[in-house]
Amino acid sequence: MENFEELGIGKDYIKGLNELNIITPTEIQSIVIPLLLNANTDLVGQAQTGTGKTAAYGLPLLHGINPNRGVVQGLILCPTRELGQQIAKQLFKFTKYTNKIFGEAVYGGAPIERQIRALKRPTHIVVATPGRLIDLVKRKAVDLSNVKTIILDEADEMLSMGFKKELDQILEYVSNAENKWLFSATMPHGIRQIVNEHLSADAHQIGVSTKNVVNKNIDHQYYVCNENEKLDVLIRFLKSEETNRGMVFCRTKAATQKLTKQLIAKNISADAIHGDLLQKEREKAMRAFKKSRLQVLVATDISARGIDVEGLSFIIHYQLPDQIDYYTHRSGRTARAGKSGISLCLVTSSELNQLRRFEKELKIFFQQIR
Repeated sequence: MENFEELGIGKDYIKGLNELNIITPTEIQSIVIPLLLNANTDLVGQAQTGTGKTAAYGLPLLHGINPNRGVVQGLILCPTRELGQQIAKQLFKFTKYTNKIFGEAVYGGAPIERQIRALKRPTHIVVATPGRLIDLVKRKAVDLSNVKTIILDEADEMLSMGFKKELDQILEYVSNAENKWLFSATMPHGIRQIVNEHLSADAHQIGVSTKNVVNKNIDHQYYVCNENEKLDVLIRFLKSEETNRGMVFCRTKAATQKLTKQLIAKNISADAIHGDLLQKEREKAMRAFKKSRLQVLVATDISARGIDVEGLSFIIHYQLPDQIDYYTHRSGRTARAGKSGISLCLVTSSELNQLRRFEKELKIFFQQIR
């Protein structure tokens, strides 16, 4: 389909999409939107980060909400607070020219009392991390009895974070929902179990190829050095970038904390985000980064889910990611809104095979800069 009108999206939503520069539907949007708009249905979508999933499920979800009923009609589950906040913000932007549809993001690590107060206002859609949602249900702070549509976004990520029991419990709460839509980059055994137990046997199964996922404006580079040289190489690169900003990725919380301290000791304006931070510490770091008070944000893969900061010039892979879709997610933080950007991997010679695998799977080319 060439445009959103052909997919069945209403004119008021299209006006909002145009303002966000979302003009041409992505592959998953073209396939999924007509299916979800036309009838109540269950759906399993296999799609990576960066394919346009939020609009693919978000627009049909919004079309199905009755704004005159001040009850929770849509529920979106996701693995992290950053992704939850990002989804809620995106839905809000889609509805700029429509009847007011109110969404609320609730997640662990923030005061539950404030979220309970917020949920007392008319709320049509709740975006939640699984653990916090169960806490709110137990406190009778949220009523899920009117939920018509439940969406599991990045289901495999929720599974790998140990939320299987919570997902089963929540799906039991909303077993009468007319629409159950699950999106996942991979389909491990645990996800298959959830699909078999909670979704209808004739659920639509959609797979989206990864060939168009990696932004064409990203320049993929690699630099070969020993492990003990990485810090010096990184500092030289950051100093050469002067006022340009970017993100540096590590695999573990410990590596993230250590590297941030090393960068600060070398007079680089840096901060870290990882799973052990309190919500207010994370928000403080993100605020400083967004306001250009920091040159670098050092992050783990999970903590960076849903982060959207404009104008990032580079992404550094200080440690290569464990999974291919993490590479897509990391590098997709740069080269946004038509701009170009660099994605640089600092690798030892033993890691070169992993880069070749990324090239093959993602149909990209890495240029060696040493």
